[in-house]
Amino acid sequence: MTRRSDDLLDELVRERYPALLARARMLVRDPVAAQDLVQDALVATFAGRSRLTSVPAAEQYVRRALVTRFVDGLRSRGRERTAVERLAAMPFENAPDPAGVSTGLAHEVQAALATLAPRERACVLLRHVDDLSVRETAAVLGLSDGAVKRYTSDGVRTLCGLLEVRPPDPHHERGDVPVHLVPSKEDRRG
Repeated sequence: MTRRSDDLLDELVRERYPALLARARMLVRDPVAAQDLVQDALVATFAGRSRLTSVPAAEQYVRRALVTRFVDGLRSRGRERTAVERLAAMPFENAPDPAGVSTGLAHEVQAALATLAPRERACVLLRHVDDLSVRETAAVLGLSDGAVKRYTSDGVRTLCGLLEVRPPDPHHERGDVPVHLVPSKEDRRG
């Protein structure tokens, strides 16, 4: 790494690490696994990318690398089957204590995302959080455009059901459907 890329890496980690870690937590529930995922994405981004010149550009590469590393990890462990089996085998006593868990919207979304199959979760995040096109998402994940559309559609439908919101009208353009967040009773109490 050149001195400039070292400085850029330091600045990125100093300024954007919490946001990158939050993004990784949308993919994996385990905080330690999320930290490992961020570390892997940082290494992948800065190992030989001397052309990065700004924190926003570097962050964009790291954000995409998070999803790529997440999907690559699934493939190397036997795809989605391993993740599902691991979740199913988790003892009930290891489940988070509801009394100690935030009741805010962020927790509800994170919990709902965790129920999605890994490819659905990756497609939903890339399409709706990172605002990538179907083609860009397909390229990042190594899937066909049709698979991206299917995983995204299934994931959004599942999330809408879990979060008790109406699914978007497919006849509207993505940007035409307004989203209004309304605080829950717990959020209003302060």
